[in-house]
Amino acid sequence: MKIKYKVAVITVSDKGFTGEREDKSGPLLKKLLGELEYDVQDVLIVPDERDQISSLLLQLSQSGKVDLILTTGGTGAAIRDITPEASMDVIDRPMPGLAELLRFEGMKKTNRAVLSRGVSGICRETLIINLAGSPKAVAEGIEILSPVLGHAMHMLKGVNLEHN
Repeated sequence: MKIKYKVAVITVSDKGFTGEREDKSGPLLKKLLGELEYDVQDVLIVPDERDQISSLLLQLSQSGKVDLILTTGGTGAAIRDITPEASMDVIDRPMPGLAELLRFEGMKKTNRAVLSRGVSGICRETLIINLAGSPKAVAEGIEILSPVLGHAMHMLKGVNLEHN
């Protein structure tokens, strides 16, 4: 049985939100997830405002309309990069291995991968994963996550919990 998990993509970017910069990461993420047969419900842009990010994450998680939220942007060391903090505001159960995997495998492509402060965890019944903000980081992140993401979603949703 093939399950199409529902996904929301959120780009966190002041300039993307105001239209000063074209968002390339969100649409790329939608395309890549579609190729992996995920059902992308929304592609949204919010500014680097902690309350707005956490409110949107909580709203989407509580809606029951999405199983997975992937954010892109706001994971670095700049003063306005607060996506991890906003995510932790709503995460009930941390799932740090996914963020660790992104950094570990990302290091094989660029040593800057360790500078990401992205987190991952579960809010209600929705998995949230922070990706860095560049299209290159999004593409690499999906490549890194794709071998384990389906199983993580199955575990979260209680599907086929038999471990072989």
